[in-house]
Amino acid sequence: MTNSPRVLPLAAAAVTVVLWASAFVSIRSAGDAYSPGALALGRLLAGALTLGCFLLVRREGLPPRAAWPGIVVSGLLWFGVYMVVLNWGEQEVDAGTAAMLVNIGPVLIVLLGSRLLGEPLPRRLLAGMVVSFAGAVAVGLSMSDEGHASVLGVLLCLLAAVGYAAGVVAQKPALRHAGALQVTTFGCLVGAVACLPFTGQLVDQAGRAPLSATLNMVYLGVFPTALAFTTWAYALARTTAGRMGATTYAVPALVVLMSWLFLDELPGALTLAGGALCLAGVAVSRSRPRTSGGAGAGTAGPVTGGRRGRPGP
Repeated sequence: MTNSPRVLPLAAAAVTVVLWASAFVSIRSAGDAYSPGALALGRLLAGALTLGCFLLVRREGLPPRAAWPGIVVSGLLWFGVYMVVLNWGEQEVDAGTAAMLVNIGPVLIVLLGSRLLGEPLPRRLLAGMVVSFAGAVAVGLSMSDEGHASVLGVLLCLLAAVGYAAGVVAQKPALRHAGALQVTTFGCLVGAVACLPFTGQLVDQAGRAPLSATLNMVYLGVFPTALAFTTWAYALARTTAGRMGATTYAVPALVVLMSWLFLDELPGALTLAGGALCLAGVAVSRSRPRTSGGAGAGTAGPVTGGRRGRPGP
């Protein structure tokens, strides 16, 4: 009974990382037919439409005023800037280099969460992130194509990592005042509005794109965006931003597995070793030290600073 409140957040986090990993496979197909801005806009429109339907079914209204600053900032930086810049950056550098650079994001989340949200920095979290980051670098090196990296591409991927980290940290306070579905729906809508200047590109390219690319774009909006960002927000409301950021280091390992299963890309020894390190680091960062009191172990630190009130949806 003590551990039961932690089961759903862990399951939600697992759904998120699996769907985000699947996004990399879909982006490969859709990215061949759609430009970075058009792909981001199409994905966000599909996501916002899906989320809006669920919001109406559940009869959840507008978020409280106190939640809007976090929703707007996370919508602009994470749903908007991150998606466009990452799509653009991956056209300028190879996938391995992009993966290494973007995986700076979880490190920034831990640092920003400590500085701006007052979150603790447990030794296990820091140790796990070091292990996972080493694994992400190993995966990136094994997937990199020598010579295919421009200065612009590197800067874009770094900007994507900053946007991702800042968006997560901004979203955390909003979840104290509004539910996960509300925060995700209106954050996605803010991102879609920010990407409206790419409407012309989306309409033009949709008329020429193969059906498979368009279906992959819709998939990105419905599952890795609408569903995965909602399960992310649900889990984030019940733990620290740092722990959630560390959890995303499971994504590179899952991308390796999915590329092997669905794209017939046989991973090398370095890739497999890096994926194993990513998973090991996540396990360490999510673990908690043993305590003599069972009740204390189950309630230690699931919500930052021990704040009371409405922690989730």
